[in-house]
Amino acid sequence: MENNNQQGGEKEMTFEEIAKENFVLWESSLLTRDPKKVAELYADGATFLPTVSPKFKKGKKEAEGYFVHFLEKNPEGQIIQEEVQPLGQGAYLHSGMYNFEVGEEDARSVVEARFSFVWQKEDDGKWKIIHHHSSVKPQ
Repeated sequence: MENNNQQGGEKEMTFEEIAKENFVLWESSLLTRDPKKVAELYADGATFLPTVSPKFKKGKKEAEGYFVHFLEKNPEGQIIQEEVQPLGQGAYLHSGMYNFEVGEEDARSVVEARFSFVWQKEDDGKWKIIHHHSSVKPQ
């Protein structure tokens, strides 16, 4: 399953490879502890249903506001199970299960959660999150 990510004779990447690369980019942005860096990965009109918020969020500004508080938990995520489904040439759905370690170094705990990201390639060639849903895994 390939896409049009080719530039200047480079090998085309599969959606699975792009999803892995984009998740690493998202996770790396979390590790900066800078909510602006995380919010830069979201499209201007992105929708967001975060794990630890009862509110439906929309746009970069609201995503940034959410991450101000989420990043205080020192999150580190790891995908446990995933699927990638193309949604045309320039978009895909990445969904599955991930675990987040949160808390201070001496008191870390694991939160098991479900996720879905819809990523879309913008006109400038950058991938942006247009929808993100995360929720604690039911017991």
